[in-house]
Amino acid sequence: MPETVAHMTKEELRALIHAAVEEKLFEMLGDPDEELEIRKAVRERLARQKRAVAAGERGRPLEDVVRELKLE
Repeated sequence: MPETVAHMTKEELRALIHAAVEEKLFEMLGDPDEELEIRKAVRERLARQKRAVAAGERGRPLEDVVRELKLE
């Protein structure tokens, strides 16, 4: 990343501002889900997904999902 803002591209500056705002909001508001419990079914699904990824499996290509949901 450039040493000064003057040397940043628009995209780099936008990313820097986004990160700073997100960090400050999180600092001020905290994690809204912090006190929530994860349901057993969700925990089990996440564990299965983690094992599948560790075994080299991958999900569906994004392009397929976009096409299926007609988000193009």
